[in-house]
Amino acid sequence: MLTRPIRAGGLTIGGGSPVVIQSMTNTDTRDISATAAQIRALAEAGCELVRVAVPDMEAADAIPGIKKLIGIPLAADVHFNHRLAVRAVENGADKLRINPGNIGGIDGLRRIVSICAERGVPIRVGANSGSLGKNILKKFGGATAEAIVASALEHIGLLEGLGFDKIIVAVKSSNVPVTFEAYTLLSKKTDYPLHLGVTEAGGAYSGTVKSAVGIGALLLNGIGDTIRVSLTGDPLEEIRAAKEILRAAGRRRFGVEIISCPACGRSHADLARLAALVEKGAGHIKKDVTIAVMGCEVNGPGEARGADIGIACGKGCGLVFANGEIIKKITGRGTPGDPSYEESLAEEFLRIAEDHI
Repeated sequence: MLTRPIRAGGLTIGGGSPVVIQSMTNTDTRDISATAAQIRALAEAGCELVRVAVPDMEAADAIPGIKKLIGIPLAADVHFNHRLAVRAVENGADKLRINPGNIGGIDGLRRIVSICAERGVPIRVGANSGSLGKNILKKFGGATAEAIVASALEHIGLLEGLGFDKIIVAVKSSNVPVTFEAYTLLSKKTDYPLHLGVTEAGGAYSGTVKSAVGIGALLLNGIGDTIRVSLTGDPLEEIRAAKEILRAAGRRRFGVEIISCPACGRSHADLARLAALVEKGAGHIKKDVTIAVMGCEVNGPGEARGADIGIACGKGCGLVFANGEIIKKITGRGTPGDPSYEESLAEEFLRIAEDHI
C-alpha cells in the first residue's frame, strides 16, 4: 500500500521509501553521554531513527546535548504533559510520539500542533491494546482490532481538526493476530505512513518470533513504512531482528546474507562451524550478496542455486559454486571434524568469493 511521504529529520517515511528501522533507548535520557553512546551503537548496528523517553523537563532539555553527539533523527516520547512535548520540539526533536487524548486537553494539543507545524516535525499517534479508553472498550467489548483502530482514528481526527496532517500512525497489540488485523483494517482507512510493531513482545527469543510473525506478515502484504521490534533487554537485539525480518520479507537488503542448510546424515563437515567461520570472514563485505553454506552435493548448488556464491561440502572437499554453476573444487586440510579442516575450507572459499562478488 502506497502511503503519503512524511519527513522526519533527514528521513522520508512512507511514499514508497525503504522501510525505516527504529529503536528506543533504555538509558536515563537525562544522562546525555550514556544516551548518546547507546544511540551511536544502535546507529552503527543499523538503526535509522531513535526514540527517547521524555518524562520531565530535565530530559527534554537534554535533547540538544544528545543531538550534538549523534547522527540519526531523534524522536521524543511524551505522555500526559503538553509542555514537555513543546519543549522537546523547541529543543530539536525531529519527531514526536504522543497520545492526543492524554496530553493535556485541546488547548495543550493546539500548542503542540502549532510548534510541530512551525518546525516541520511529524507526530506519531496511535493506540495499543493497553491504552484504550473506557468508552472504546465498552463500545467494542474489549481490546479488539476494531477498537484499537477506532481509537487511532479518533486521535488522527483530533490532529486533523487542528489542521495538522504530518502524521504517522501505529496500532499495536501484544496479541499477534490482533496486531495483524488492526493494521490491515487501518491500511484501508488511511494513507498515513504506518509504524509497525508488536507491543510488549517479550525477550530476545520469544519477542523476535512474535515480531517476525506479526510484522513479517504485514510487510508481505505490502503494509508498513517503519518498524520497531520491541524486545526486553539490549536494544541492539531489536536492530538485528528488524534487519532480518525486513530481509526475510524481501523489503530491504543489508550486505551479506548467509543461507545454510540444517545439515543431515549426508553432511561431510561440521556445517555449523563452517557456516559460522564463513559468516565471520564475510563480515567486512558491504555488497548485497547471498552466500550459501551447504552440507552436501544435494543441497548445493541445487537448492542454493539462487545464491551469488556458495560452498557445498563433498567427501574431503568443497565444491564452490556461483549462480548455480560449480566453478572450483577445493580441498581442506586434515579430515572433516578437525578444527583445521573447516578453517581451511572457509579460508579458501572466502578467498575465491572475494574474486566473484
